[in-house]
Amino acid sequence: MKKLLFALSSVLFLTISCESNTKVDGDNLPIKKTYQMSAEAQNNLGIKYASGEGIVKDYKQAGAWFLKAANRGHAGAQHNLGNLYSNGQGVKKDYKQAVAWYRKAAHQGVVAAEFNLGNLYSNGQGVTKDYKQAVFWYKKAANQGDANAQLNLGVMYYSGQGVKKNKYKAYQFWTLAAKQGDVSAQNDLDRLCRESPWACK
Repeated sequence: MKKLLFALSSVLFLTISCESNTKVDGDNLPIKKTYQMSAEAQNNLGIKYASGEGIVKDYKQAGAWFLKAANRGHAGAQHNLGNLYSNGQGVKKDYKQAVAWYRKAAHQGVVAAEFNLGNLYSNGQGVTKDYKQAVFWYKKAANQGDANAQLNLGVMYYSGQGVKKNKYKAYQFWTLAAKQGDVSAQNDLDRLCRESPWACK
């Protein structure tokens, strides 16, 4: 059975609706100033702490800033907080919390959060393993052009996980991913071609 691509898109910290003129110089920011900062600026400061860009890398500080922005409904911060909980960076690893934050971001259309939810449902991390839910979230991400989600959907259709086995559907999704340069998808298409001559297009 083909192995799904389960790596979370954890290295991606989202900067949705950034304000380029926002000063985020960090450690000694007055408390009053933090309330005046926009959610975008709070998320950006979290990213600086998470990446160590211009300041000492500090995942706990990153999480604190992501939480401020996430509680104000910032989709990128919600996704970024999910990443920290998925990876145990600055917080105790907690897949249930990751699912909760990814779900909030996914409902706002964040493609990386949709993909990550699909992975967590496929793995049964933080939720009961549910391939149908995995397919649901992968389709959301795939429809936004995410190549990893397209690759995984192809695998699920090929293997019959959460959906009825359908090699043609697998072919369609792998083709979409391969057109974006996904090597694994191209390898899957080559294998499918050897199995089924109709796939040799």
